[in-house]
Amino acid sequence: MDTDFWLQRWEHGQTGFHQSRVMPLLQKHWPALGLARDSRVLVPLAGKSLDVAWLAAQGHRVLAVELSPLAVEQFFDEHQLTPVVRETPQGRLYQAGGIDFLCGDIFDLDAATLAGCQACYDRAALIALPPALRARYATHVYEQLPAGCRTLLLTLDYPQAEMDGPPFSVPDAEIQAHYGARWQIDTLETRDVLEHEPKFAARGVTRMHTTVYRLTAR
Repeated sequence: MDTDFWLQRWEHGQTGFHQSRVMPLLQKHWPALGLARDSRVLVPLAGKSLDVAWLAAQGHRVLAVELSPLAVEQFFDEHQLTPVVRETPQGRLYQAGGIDFLCGDIFDLDAATLAGCQACYDRAALIALPPALRARYATHVYEQLPAGCRTLLLTLDYPQAEMDGPPFSVPDAEIQAHYGARWQIDTLETRDVLEHEPKFAARGVTRMHTTVYRLTAR
């Protein structure tokens, strides 16, 4: 992962990807996973997403992972939480409000940590990575999640030649290629979002869809 790229985005305030509200598609489709309240939920490349706090409010034990210490510290400041902080082999761990926020590289998570997650919410991780890293990410993270794990995965699909990522276009064929062997893949919704994303239209994108998947590990 190009750690410097993401660290600099946070340091320079180039965080247009951060949403000022909880993702409506998360609120709509999360119940389809049928999780117990105390399930441990992995949120990779979390930034300072409001979705993390929303998941914790549902009673889940959230493990959010983010490279930028600025993002992690801003998350706790904005939610008026004072975390307990300690060093771990995977990075600096901030804990408060039922949330474990690991400031570290998602590729440094070990098998035991991933095997302890019953669910995953992937809104901005897969689409943030270029093709070679997406393949590595799918193997390192998803192949080490336990059988029965359920994931809510959100993707974007647009003509990649019209815009440089991130976010990158990840069409359905790639989802099938990365996850089809081990995961049951259910498409929950696909919608046209270009009219709601003027910044992408301004960059020359002519078509953009988002798809919500439910993945269940066999």
